Amino acid sequence: MKTYTPTELRANIYNLLDEVLETGVPIEIKRGKKILRIVPLQKGDKLQNLVSRPEIIPGDPEELVDLSWEDEVHLDLP
Repeated sequence: MKTYTPTELRANIYNLLDEVLETGVPIEIKRGKKILRIVPLQKGDKLQNLVSRPEIIPGDPEELVDLSWEDEVHLDLP
């Protein structure tokens, strides 16, 4: 969560409000020793905040479907 001063809020209020509405992430305003929080009342879809990272899985992701650990893991369960 980002924290702003009242001066920063005043200079960018529309951009900051749009950011809160688009991301669903609240912002804090620090005035002296007190903190105010701007929070959207309706929760946004958290999945919209995910960033695509196709480089994370080296190789073909379809190979993960047939991946088996049966020969690798030996659990002695009753």
